[in-house]
Amino acid sequence: MMKKADSESTLRKNRTICLPFSQEDYNANIHEAEKFRKCIDEQINFFPELFPPDIINGYKMKDIYPSKKLLMPIRRIEIAGIFYTIRPSFVTPYLTGIVDEIEKALFLRKFNIPFWALCYVFGRNPMYWYRNEQALGRNSLVGTTIRNPEDIPVHLAADEKHTRILGNKVYVATTVGNECILGASVATDAGEKSLKSAYQVFKNEAQCLKPDYTPITVNMDGWKATRNAWSFLFTSAVIIYCFLHVYIKIRDRAKKKYKDTFIEVASMLWDCYDAENKKIFSQRIRRLIEWCKKNNAPDVLSNPIIKLRKNIASYLTFYDFPGAQRTSNMIDRLMQRMDRHLFSTQYFHGSITSAELSIRGWVLIQNFAPYNPRTILKYNGFKSPAERLNRFRYHDNWLHNLLVSASLGGYRSPPLNPL
Repeated sequence: MMKKADSESTLRKNRTICLPFSQEDYNANIHEAEKFRKCIDEQINFFPELFPPDIINGYKMKDIYPSKKLLMPIRRIEIAGIFYTIRPSFVTPYLTGIVDEIEKALFLRKFNIPFWALCYVFGRNPMYWYRNEQALGRNSLVGTTIRNPEDIPVHLAADEKHTRILGNKVYVATTVGNECILGASVATDAGEKSLKSAYQVFKNEAQCLKPDYTPITVNMDGWKATRNAWSFLFTSAVIIYCFLHVYIKIRDRAKKKYKDTFIEVASMLWDCYDAENKKIFSQRIRRLIEWCKKNNAPDVLSNPIIKLRKNIASYLTFYDFPGAQRTSNMIDRLMQRMDRHLFSTQYFHGSITSAELSIRGWVLIQNFAPYNPRTILKYNGFKSPAERLNRFRYHDNWLHNLLVSASLGGYRSPPLNPL
C-alpha cells in the first residue's frame, strides 16, 4: 500500500544559500574571510531574497572546510544563531558535479531523453543523471520559480494527470499559472481527501513565499472532488468551469457518427463562447438548446449543452474576472508535455516519494530550460517560462539560474530592509 509522505516535511528548513559566483571569483576570494565577506555583502545588496530574512541583522563568518567530493573549499556563515552553507552556483546540490559539465545533459531531459542515453553520450551512469534530476525536485516549485511574492499568479488552472506507480493508478495534481507549472504532487486516488492533500502542497509553498496568498480564480474541468478540494483550501477562490471541455465532450462522442450536425452545433457553441457579456452568452445558450430540440439533435450533442445550462453560473463568472482562464488551454499544453514525459519513462517505478521527486524535478527543468531560439526572439529575449514570469534572471545559463533561484530550497521570503 503506497502512502503519501507528509507534505509538511517538504517545508523543512533548507540551510544552503546558493549564490551566482563565477568559478574564478570564488576561487580568488574563498580563502580570505574579509574578501569573501565583501562578495557576500554585494550579493545581499543585489539579491536579498536569496538569504533568510534575518540577514538584515547581520551575520558572522564561520568555518571553512574542504569538500571531499569536488575537492573545493566551502564556507559557512551564521545568521541569527543558525549556520548556513554558501554554495556557488557553478556546483550542483550535494556537490555531485560542476554545473557547466552537466547542464546540457539535464537540458535534454526537457525532451525526455532517457538516462541511459545521457550516460552513453555524457558518461557517468544512468543513476547519476537520475539522482541529479531528483535533487531538483526537493526544492519548492513556487519559491524556486517565482522571485517576487507579488508575482504569484492569482488566476490559475488545475487538473489531474492520470498515471501509474508499479501498475497502481495514481494522479498528479497539477497547478499552472502564467505558463509555469507551480504545483505537481502525486495523489493516490481521485477522491476529495487525497486531492486536498496533493493540492495542499501548492498552498503550503505559495503561502511560504507570500503568507496571505490566495488565488482569485481557478479554472478546472468540473470534477467534483477537484472543485471541493480547492474550495476547502482557498475558500474565497472562484471556480470557473472550462468551456473547452464542453466542446471536447461533444467532439469525442459525435464528430464521426453525426458529422454534419456536429459541425453546426460546434459552430453555434463557439458563437456562445464569443458572446460579449453574460446576457448575450445566456441568450445564445438558450437558443442553442432550442435548436437542438427543434432539430432532434442526438443526446450526445444536446446533453452536454443542457448540463452547461444547468451550471451556467460557473461559466458566467468569467465575465467578472477578465484576467481569468476561461479554458484549460494553458494547463492542457503543459500536461501534454507531462504525458509524453510519463509515457517515455513507462510511468513511475518506485515509491510515491521517489515519484514525486521525479515529477517535481522534471517540472523545474520545464520551467527553467531555454525555449527554442525563435521563441526567445518572440518573447523579447526571455529564455524560459520562469524568466518571462519574473522578467528577470540571475545568470545567463539556465541551470545556474535555476540553482540560484532555489537558494534555501525555494522556502524563503525577501528581507524587508536589505543591507
